[in-house]
Amino acid sequence: NSVLGNTLVDAYAKCGAPGKAREVFEQLPIRNIVSWNALMSGYVEHGLGNETFECFKKMREEGTSPDSITYMCVLKACSIIGALEVGEDIDNEVRRQGLLQKDVILGGALVDMYAKCGALKKAQEVFDQLSVRSIVSWTSLIAGYTQRGCSDEALKCFKKMKDDGISPDAITYVCILKACCSLGSLEVVEAIDNEVRSQGLLQREIVLGTALVDTYSKCGAMGKAREIFEQIPLRNVVSWTVLVAGYSHQRFGNEALKCFKEMQAEGVTPNSVTYTCVLKACGILGCLEIGEDIEALVKKQGLLQDNVVLGYTLVAMYAKCGALQKAQEVFEKLPIRDTVSWNVLIAGYVEHGLGDEALKCFERMQDAWISPDAITYICILKACGIVGSLEIGEGIDALVRDKGLLHQDIVLSTTLIDMYAKCGALDKAQEVFDELPTHNVMSWTALMKGYAQLGQANMVLSLFRKMTADGITKPDLITFLVLLTVCNHAGLLDEGEILFHDMCSVYCLTPTIEHCTCMIDLFGREGRLDKAKVLIDDVPLLDHLHLYLSILGACYKWLDVNIGRWAFDQSVQLDKTCAAAYICMENIYAAAGMETEANKIELSRVENQAW
Repeated sequence: NSVLGNTLVDAYAKCGAPGKAREVFEQLPIRNIVSWNALMSGYVEHGLGNETFECFKKMREEGTSPDSITYMCVLKACSIIGALEVGEDIDNEVRRQGLLQKDVILGGALVDMYAKCGALKKAQEVFDQLSVRSIVSWTSLIAGYTQRGCSDEALKCFKKMKDDGISPDAITYVCILKACCSLGSLEVVEAIDNEVRSQGLLQREIVLGTALVDTYSKCGAMGKAREIFEQIPLRNVVSWTVLVAGYSHQRFGNEALKCFKEMQAEGVTPNSVTYTCVLKACGILGCLEIGEDIEALVKKQGLLQDNVVLGYTLVAMYAKCGALQKAQEVFEKLPIRDTVSWNVLIAGYVEHGLGDEALKCFERMQDAWISPDAITYICILKACGIVGSLEIGEGIDALVRDKGLLHQDIVLSTTLIDMYAKCGALDKAQEVFDELPTHNVMSWTALMKGYAQLGQANMVLSLFRKMTADGITKPDLITFLVLLTVCNHAGLLDEGEILFHDMCSVYCLTPTIEHCTCMIDLFGREGRLDKAKVLIDDVPLLDHLHLYLSILGACYKWLDVNIGRWAFDQSVQLDKTCAAAYICMENIYAAAGMETEANKIELSRVENQAW
């Protein structure tokens, strides 16, 4: 009974037993197109592309002609393993037989194959030739553009589909939401959100709800992400993990850990991706104890043996928490130590200023024949800057040039400039800078920082003028901190004032506590404490206490009792137990010969227990 035999092949294939399906298939006395298709469908369903090709070849050798279902199976196999040439051969066969215009599903499968193989131009050509464009073919094209990073094209395609009267389904929405993630297009996401709600899809399609949570998270709208999450009727490990990942990605460590606890309270078992996100949150917060608890859970479940990403995330967590010995121990036990895991460990040493350890780690990495990448070189150049190792830095420079990375990676080239500057080789830093085809704010600032370290204020200011001359390259907060610091050290009050004004008014940058402290110190050096007072009144900062203490220090130098008393009163209003404020004010009064007032301040300090 050939029908029964074919059904048995199909049943084994669909139940996830392609080996048993093949075994039954080989015993069939008569193998027709249905039996071949049943076996190939099983292979495709389980991602066995090569086995599908082998089956297709043997079918033809036995004289069985393929039909539309056969071609669809082979096209799916091409998509699985990226076999574009085979797909093109099938395309030609389909056209010769006139099937493209007759079979809508086969046409959609061709579009899908070309899209997944990255041949988007061919995918669009086939799509344009289809007599009927179904939701499946539209979605395949949109997915192809999205997967290849052509998010603008995906959005145009989505709009055209709707203009043609085709209503998106859940899969279409998921694809277009991925495109929105790449573009950060919150407005489009909200429009899709409204469409999804109006159709009641949020309650029926958990994958779509999860995609919306993920998209809002990646667009930085965590409030909206949480709101959608709460409306998902059945929250599984994927939807929980997406929310935890969103909080971790946006550096809301506490919220990520809270979400993780809620997930466990609901009885949802975390997976390796969940643990990876929670470990990132621990690294953000420096929560070593929670990180150790997660490590215990991961080891208990045996997840470290099979998951490289989880392994190096654990190393990164310990490194960021300052537990570098633990980071090293975990690293040594990893079953696979690839470039990324080495980079994580080296970066941990660099982050904590341990340049020598980072260089030793790099040496071990080379001994293990692990190829460094641009991130490795960036970390090692930073390590060279920390320890002042010009010789090793020059060696890395040579490697970077040999691999043609200098002009490809602006962060790497900027780090190279910074390394030479920190090692005092400004001529080399300038040489690298001059070689770059384009300069951004990072490279300009790195060079300025180098000249600032040597006290060459005029050169720093000259570079700033060159950087901003074209009106294209905009300075950032780090640039202005370098400029204000060099003006402070050189006593350039007028230049410093102009720069601070331009930072706020021209470039619309909000000064940080470091910028304001720098300006107060500059005013203090020149005895212009009245200007320091005006600045602190004008800048809305949360941490004014630090600035008031800076003014008090300057008032002691210039014996300015009036402004000193004002700064003291402001300080104790913020923190009446601040010992530094009392001591500074007491010293100002004492230096001014006002012993009675000094004694009152000392008594007040004792009363307020400001020790």
